[in-house]
Amino acid sequence: MTDLEITQSVQPKHIREIADSLGISRDHLEYYGKDKAKLPLSLIDPGRVPRAKLILVTAITPTPAGEGKTTTSIGLGDGLNRIGKKAMTVIREPSLGPVFGIKGGAAGGGWSQVVPMVDINLHFTGDFSAVEKANNLLAALIDNNLQSKSGNLGIDARTVLWKRCMDMNDRGLRDIVSGLGGKAGGIPRETGFNITAASEVMAILCLSENFEDLKTKLGNIYIGDTWDGKPIFARDLKAEGAMAVLLKDAIKPNLVQTLEGNPALIHGGPFANIAQGTNSVIATKMGLSLADYVVTEAGFGADLGAEKFMNIKCRNAGLSPSAVVLVATIRALKYHGGKPLDQLQEEDTSALRAGLPNLERHLSSLRSFGIPVVVALNSFHSDTDAERKLLLDHCAKLGVPAALSEGWAKGGEGCAQLAQGVVKAVAACKGRFHPTYDLGDSIRTKMEKVCRTIYGAQHVILTNKAKTQLKRFEDLGYSGLPICMAKTQKSLSDDEKQLGRPELFDINIREFEIAAGAGFIVPIAGNILRMPGLPARPASEQIGIDSEGRISGLF
Repeated sequence: MTDLEITQSVQPKHIREIADSLGISRDHLEYYGKDKAKLPLSLIDPGRVPRAKLILVTAITPTPAGEGKTTTSIGLGDGLNRIGKKAMTVIREPSLGPVFGIKGGAAGGGWSQVVPMVDINLHFTGDFSAVEKANNLLAALIDNNLQSKSGNLGIDARTVLWKRCMDMNDRGLRDIVSGLGGKAGGIPRETGFNITAASEVMAILCLSENFEDLKTKLGNIYIGDTWDGKPIFARDLKAEGAMAVLLKDAIKPNLVQTLEGNPALIHGGPFANIAQGTNSVIATKMGLSLADYVVTEAGFGADLGAEKFMNIKCRNAGLSPSAVVLVATIRALKYHGGKPLDQLQEEDTSALRAGLPNLERHLSSLRSFGIPVVVALNSFHSDTDAERKLLLDHCAKLGVPAALSEGWAKGGEGCAQLAQGVVKAVAACKGRFHPTYDLGDSIRTKMEKVCRTIYGAQHVILTNKAKTQLKRFEDLGYSGLPICMAKTQKSLSDDEKQLGRPELFDINIREFEIAAGAGFIVPIAGNILRMPGLPARPASEQIGIDSEGRISGLF
């Protein structure tokens, strides 16, 4: 069966029952139908958070063959419950861009899914829409101030950095000219759109601790400069209050369930190649308040999501994982070893062996954080015994525990062995993670440490534009912020065509962006874009709905 057929074959529990299993009073539930509810921030218990165990799921460099990171996360959560642990999964919300573009949904797959899968992959509880509206309110206020004579802040329109956003892949909106149509249309200027998952408002929502923190961070958004070079922030436009009001429900985590009826929280959705790529701090701390083991994930490969999870999210929120799960597939490793995409189902131990250096690079970078690592071999029906043995034996030689993950085919039962291995790794954890860099390092030093330690690069090269922007941000006093690298997810380098484990390469920073509200600097490497485009054959072509309202083609 397809993922959609599987999820339609299971009758989910009423969300009240899921809340009951966690000891949550039904009075705390804000219902969105029978199968999902929002939870109040008051459920976070600061005393319980440090006692629970946080498990991060990440992956090797992603390929078109797919790695199944979300499927493994959900299966691992179910597997932990199967072996008697009180566990829950806490993950991100999907963006409509990938759902209708190339990647598909992000609710897991097979028998390791969160439900209601269709709702989660579409509008869900409206969180993305709220982020979009808050982002665009600020954009409207900026243009209004440029036009207005009363209360005009003297903003130089050429310096305005803030863009509008929408939750769809639309390359035609990357760079636009707004304010046309004469005086009534405003001040003409160059601007553009980001995808909602790349909005700083999304990053702020996911890094905020509470409503007051949310308002402060929104007020700290850097907009641009006045004609005499004075920086202007969202608080200067008195924007933060109204923006926070638009986010009053979006700040609350969403309670759902897995196909096996285990609890899951889904909240926030920043991309990991152009943002910090992890679910909200609030949802993570709420999960740690309600369960003994919390399984979360960070987007794309360990070079992106896991690095930012550690150096941005955990550092800011005072969190530290007790174990890291690195997801790998045989077919993805064969692709990194040079095997063509249309031949990955064929047995090829030579290609698999050639692709192993990518796994090794990620293991090396993850070990730099000082947290135990477990490799999850996400199994597919095309994998052969010889290929499985080669990979598992290689992990044994590297001294890293590894286990089959068969969550897609068997749900929690297929991840029980992995769950046992993770529990052992958690027990072996000796302390908190080691950051890749110190906040007192210069921005250039931070980039160099990430690029060498995590990617395996030689040097960091800045364009003249990037150098000018970097000096400006340093002059504004932002040198002490962490960095959030924007880089292709398809390669350890900044060139998506370099598969496997590239050697002797440099990272080229073409420009910088500042997310002063979220609290990080964004070096933009290579050709990465903050508004993706649709592929030649978008996934939307396969999605439809019949006369009875039944949806097809969604995955």
